[in-house]
Amino acid sequence: MVRELKITPIKNGTVIDHIGNGLALDVLRIVGVQTLDKDSTVSVALHVRSGKLGWKDILKVENMELSPRKVNAIALIAPTATISIIRDFKVQEKRTVDLPDRIVGVLRCPNLNCITNQPEPIESEFTVLRRRPVLLACAYCERQVDDFLHHLA
Repeated sequence: MVRELKITPIKNGTVIDHIGNGLALDVLRIVGVQTLDKDSTVSVALHVRSGKLGWKDILKVENMELSPRKVNAIALIAPTATISIIRDFKVQEKRTVDLPDRIVGVLRCPNLNCITNQPEPIESEFTVLRRRPVLLACAYCERQVDDFLHHLA
């Protein structure tokens, strides 16, 4: 007999589904759950069978809606993810993450000499050179970046 455990529904918040297998904890870092109300429930499901991806991860965060910057950061590491906004236990909005042509203020440039890493009030900006796998270039110094977790702002 197979026993199945279910994750309880959330009244209000965000569900991030179709996260690539093994990436949910990285997405959790981007979401920044340390800023949540202590009574908010966070559910993480790792290595869940998926007809679309084979295996996937799922993240449910109560009482949080993601900023556009956080959605862009998620798109960098989990381009197959979908985001559902839940209100009163119902899905009010569902969309796939979409990597914009420009990423502003999400990453730090790995070039320590880049003007965005100097004491200047300049926000980082990257241009998407390639979408699969994702490759970015700094708009200021043209340094290319394909390792995003270490450079999240």
